[in-house]
Amino acid sequence: MDGEQLIRLLEQVRSGETGVAEAVAELKYLPFRDIGSAKIDHHRQLRSGVPEVVYCAGKTAAQAAQAFRELAAHSDRVLATRVPPRTAQAIQEEFPAAHYSRESRLLYLSTVEIRPRWGAIAILTGGTADIPVAEEAALTAELLENRVLRLYDVGVAGIHRLLEHLPELGEAQVVIAIAGMDGVLPSVVAGLVDKPVIAVPTSTGYGANFQGLAPLLTMLNSCSPGIAVVNIDNGFGAAALAHLITRSGGGKPA
Repeated sequence: MDGEQLIRLLEQVRSGETGVAEAVAELKYLPFRDIGSAKIDHHRQLRSGVPEVVYCAGKTAAQAAQAFRELAAHSDRVLATRVPPRTAQAIQEEFPAAHYSRESRLLYLSTVEIRPRWGAIAILTGGTADIPVAEEAALTAELLENRVLRLYDVGVAGIHRLLEHLPELGEAQVVIAIAGMDGVLPSVVAGLVDKPVIAVPTSTGYGANFQGLAPLLTMLNSCSPGIAVVNIDNGFGAAALAHLITRSGGGKPA
C-alpha cells in the first residue's frame, strides 16, 4: 500500500463506501506479516517510496510463490527479481496474468495500468552483454512509474555511439550507466551531462575483470563528480535509487 492507496481507503471510510471493520482489516497488515519463511513488509512503499519485492535467488519455488501471493493479496502490483524459470512457472500457474522476462529474470503482476508519472531515467550499457542487467533496471523503473530511455551498446570503445545520444540524455533527470570490462562508461557520461549518474558494474569481461570487481573499483575511483555506484549486476538497486531521485528531485507527478 502506498500513500495514495491509504488516502483512498480513508476517503472510502469517510464516505461510507468502506466500513471501519474492513479498513481495520486492511490496515492491520501495513507493518508486516509473518508468513513463516519470510516477514512481508507491506509498509515499505508507504514508508520509503519503494515497495517490498520478492528476491527469488536462494528461495525455493514454493517460498517465492508464497511471498508473491501475500504481496498480491494487498497490492495492485508485485515484482519478483532474480527469478529462475522453474520459479516463474510455479508463480504463473497461480497467477496467469503475471509477466516473466527471461532476459532480466523479473516477474511482475499489475492489476492497474502502469503509466509514467515521475521523471525520465536514461539507461545506458557499454555493450550488448550488459543488457540483462539494464533490462532489470529498465523494467523496475517502469513499474515504479518512471519514463525510461534505453540507449544500449554505447560503450567508450566507440565513443561516437554515445555522443550521438547527447540530446536524449538531456531529457533525463537521472542516468544509469551500466558497464563491465574496464567500466569507464559512467565516468565519461558524468563528464558530459549535468545529471546524477548511477554506475552499475557488471560481471561481463575476461579474467582480470574478476566477475565485475575491476569495473566496480574503476567506478568507485572515478574522478568525475556526481556518480553513485551500486553493487555488481544490481540493476534493481540502480532503478530504485533513480526512482527516489525522480520522486524527490526534478521529477514531477503527472
